[in-house]
Amino acid sequence: MKKSGILNPQLQRAIAELGHTDLICIADAGLPIPDSVERIDLSLVLGTPAIDQVIDAIAAECVFQKKIFASEAEAKNYAFVEKLEDAWPDIETEKIAHEDFKVLLAKCRFVIRTGESRPYANLILESGVPF
Repeated sequence: MKKSGILNPQLQRAIAELGHTDLICIADAGLPIPDSVERIDLSLVLGTPAIDQVIDAIAAECVFQKKIFASEAEAKNYAFVEKLEDAWPDIETEKIAHEDFKVLLAKCRFVIRTGESRPYANLILESGVPF
């Protein structure tokens, strides 16, 4: 039995299949996920798991070169924006309108759905390489 890191087998598989420049999304409980994109649903009840917990787990396992989030988050959920900067201070940041964010979801390999209930707590990450 695996003793550390991400334990969810669906999420482990999806992470292992990532290639350079692939996009993934970590989403709140309410983000509409396109039917064409794999959904990895970690939600249990509203608020659990919090997106911060999932960000920490993903940051420990993966290399990313870019983070994308809705520009509305800066005014409506600044704690989330601060969390992103703490988790990935040295990667490129792109802020886009929430409606454009929802369109970009169609290009993601998968979406991790959390129980997060704060507004605009959604993030797209572009995978990088560890060298």
